[in-house]
Amino acid sequence: MIMHVYGQAKKASCFSDVVVATDDQRIFDHVIEKGGKVVMTSPEHPSGTDRVFEAIMSLIGDSQDLSQYVVINIQGDEPLIDPAAIEALAHCFDRPETGIATLIKKIDSDEELFDENVVKVIPGKARQALYFSRSALPFIRGKDTSDWRSAFSFFKHIGIYAYRADVLKEITALDPSGLESAEGLEQLRWLENGFSIHVEETDYESISVDKPEDLLKITNKV
Repeated sequence: MIMHVYGQAKKASCFSDVVVATDDQRIFDHVIEKGGKVVMTSPEHPSGTDRVFEAIMSLIGDSQDLSQYVVINIQGDEPLIDPAAIEALAHCFDRPETGIATLIKKIDSDEELFDENVVKVIPGKARQALYFSRSALPFIRGKDTSDWRSAFSFFKHIGIYAYRADVLKEITALDPSGLESAEGLEQLRWLENGFSIHVEETDYESISVDKPEDLLKITNKV
């Protein structure tokens, strides 16, 4: 699984390096055996964001100008990650004001819209995330829920993040926030503390393998 993700990431032309960050000796040994690059990190991290920050610090050190580095955090359970989606995310940092970026996709079914496990995003006109929620947002007043998608374009979050390394350092130092605790969404901590998150629309459909039956979704595709 991890080497499928690693191989897809290596196809993206935007990277100067691709590194696996793990706290598991089995994964560490496997990546080395397969000829990949890997960093061992602490098992105590509360989130993948913290793990990524430790990894980048071990690679470049804190004496560097962190603002010159862009870090893309790809989950290790998405063997079908599209290199083109990775590159689209990287291009968000052609804008010097971009500190954090992520991907969004238009919701095309009521099942997704009202599924609390599908995180919804409200983007602003400047392509900055206004809010993330497990609820279907915004609320469409005066219409039956079956007509909501015909009245408004809803978007879901595709969970791949990119950060300038100096911003990554700042957000990993933040305390958990009220909104984050309420929704169970780490990115709300960043918004609540005044950080902007650039959102880039994509057609890429994220398929993560969280349990054995999820393998059926990707059979014959990897």
